[in-house]
Amino acid sequence: MPNDDARRGIGIGEFDNGVTLADVGELVLVERISLLCRSGPGSSALGADEVVGIGDDAAVLSISSGQIVAAADMAVAGRHFRTDWSEPEDIGAKVAAANLADIAAMGAQPTSLLISLGLPAETTLMWVERLMQGVIDEAARAQARVIGGDVVRADAIVISGMALGDGQGRPPVRRAGAQPGDVVAVAGILGWSAAGLAVLTRGFRSPRALVDAHRRPQPPYRAGIDAARHGAHAMIDISDGLLLDLSRVAHASGVIVNVDSALIAIAEPLAAAASAYNLDPLYWVLGGGEDHALVAFFAADQELPVDFTAIGTVSQLHDAGTGQLSVTVDGRPPQVESGFTHFS
Repeated sequence: MPNDDARRGIGIGEFDNGVTLADVGELVLVERISLLCRSGPGSSALGADEVVGIGDDAAVLSISSGQIVAAADMAVAGRHFRTDWSEPEDIGAKVAAANLADIAAMGAQPTSLLISLGLPAETTLMWVERLMQGVIDEAARAQARVIGGDVVRADAIVISGMALGDGQGRPPVRRAGAQPGDVVAVAGILGWSAAGLAVLTRGFRSPRALVDAHRRPQPPYRAGIDAARHGAHAMIDISDGLLLDLSRVAHASGVIVNVDSALIAIAEPLAAAASAYNLDPLYWVLGGGEDHALVAFFAADQELPVDFTAIGTVSQLHDAGTGQLSVTVDGRPPQVESGFTHFS
């Protein structure tokens, strides 16, 4: 049974690491998560856009443009992360990044994040605090705040996020806007997370840069806003693999996208790991997901935003009746798997 201090709630980090959620119960857990969210980087009682914050049945936000952008993403232990591979802070940051990157991919400013946790009763309170610290830190990197969520008992760790953003008066940058002649450009890294996963799967922990990219991706949030300001026709974040996510834009826009592999720079850690495993690094670059880079489509005469690099073009409209591929690499069918899909 929880002691009196546990029932009242005490300061962050003052419980022994062996104290579990079964020891303290839901009320203390919620109280301590709320305390963490209120004491995070740059925190105050309320954020600039918050009318009502954590502590009520729902948060209330004031959005300057009157246009709210919303996205949701889930993570399941053993599927999206492993607790023996990643620290709790890394897991929290990874979940936050997956949600917030979707907001940036619409050209919006992330503002808020709600996190719901399904947790086994034997989970330690300290583990949850560290997880939430990772969420809070990543939200702060995107200039957003954690404003609420839920906790339930579960047989395995399940983390569900919902991100909100402000369009700031700009129309959303959707998938269905790419046009023939557009330049395809990327901001962020490609293939590093997939390479890091391959390293971890083989029982290694280095190259550290690749392992860290898998454990804790770094979406280029500001680049999404810059792309919108530069008039991007379409955009998507790379969560499931470059080819697969490009095909989603191609289908939505009714076009054919060609990736020029000569334009893709292969960084040394990626090249070295691929050589060690006797692989072409493009296997990870084209098929690997979870880097949460942003791919945007710009008019050919449009100057690219500073963080974007051209990797291809939109060649023509797609005629679904001819059996044409929606995405090619160097003008030919891709020679690697297209990416990750659930239930396949």
